[in-house]
Amino acid sequence: MKRLFVVGTGPGDPKFLTEEARKAIAQSEFVAGFPLYLDLIRDLLEGKETFTAPMGKELERCRAALEAAQAGKTAALVCSGDAGIYGLAGLALELAPEYGGVEVELIPGLTAALSCAALLGSPLTNDFAVVSLSDLLTPWDLIEKRLSGAAAAGFVLCLYNPGSRGRKGHLERACGIVLRHRDARSVCGVVRNAGREGQSLLVTTLGELRSITADMFTTIFIGNEATKNIGGKMVTSRGYAWAGHCTPPVNRRVKNEG
Repeated sequence: MKRLFVVGTGPGDPKFLTEEARKAIAQSEFVAGFPLYLDLIRDLLEGKETFTAPMGKELERCRAALEAAQAGKTAALVCSGDAGIYGLAGLALELAPEYGGVEVELIPGLTAALSCAALLGSPLTNDFAVVSLSDLLTPWDLIEKRLSGAAAAGFVLCLYNPGSRGRKGHLERACGIVLRHRDARSVCGVVRNAGREGQSLLVTTLGELRSITADMFTTIFIGNEATKNIGGKMVTSRGYAWAGHCTPPVNRRVKNEG
C-alpha cells in the first residue's frame, strides 16, 4: 500500500505525542518536515530517510513526502501542533490526486490553542475563535474583519502567528481592533515556546498586551467579559456556578383520573 501519514506532533516535547503519532512515525521509512519540527523528534528518526525545507517551502515538503509514498515508501509529513490546524494536511490532500494510488492518513496532534490554554488555566471553557495574524496567505483586511467580528460577538480569542521578524506591529494593530469592542482591563494570556525549552507564561490585560513583543512561537489569548484572573490563572466562566442555583425541573406524573 502506498501510504502517507500527515502527523501532528503537538507542541514539541515528545511526551505530548499521541500513541498514534508515534506508531505512524515508527512505521515510516521517509519523514519530511520543517527542520525544527524534525529536530524535536530526532530520537524517533534513527535509520529513516528525512527531507527538510525552510518556511515558505511547504509545497516542496508536501511533494517530497507524496513522491516518496508513490515510490513505495511508507512516508510521514510532520507538522507541529495539529496538521489540520494551520498545518499541511489540507495541502497534502489537495495534491494527493496527482500521485495516483497514494493513501493519505491524518494523525491528529495537540494544537497550540489547547496546550497553551492548559498552561494558562482554562481560558477556552466557553465559545472561542482562533485567528492567525499572519498575512502571508490571508490579506490583512480579511484578518481585521474576522478579528472585529469575533470580538464583537464576545468570543474569547486565541491568536496564532502574532509576529515575526517581517511582521512587526501586527499584534498591536490586532489589539486596537479588539479594543473597539472590549475593555482595556480584559484578561489576556501570552505563552511562548509551549512544551519546549524556554517556555514562558504571562497573564496580563488587553491594554498592556499592545506593547508585548511576540513571534511565531507565541500564542495569545484575549478574554471576554466572563474571563477572570484567579490567582494568576486565566479562567473563563461557563456559568456552572450560576446554573447550580437554578431549581431543577419537577418530575410531574400525570394522574389517571378514569
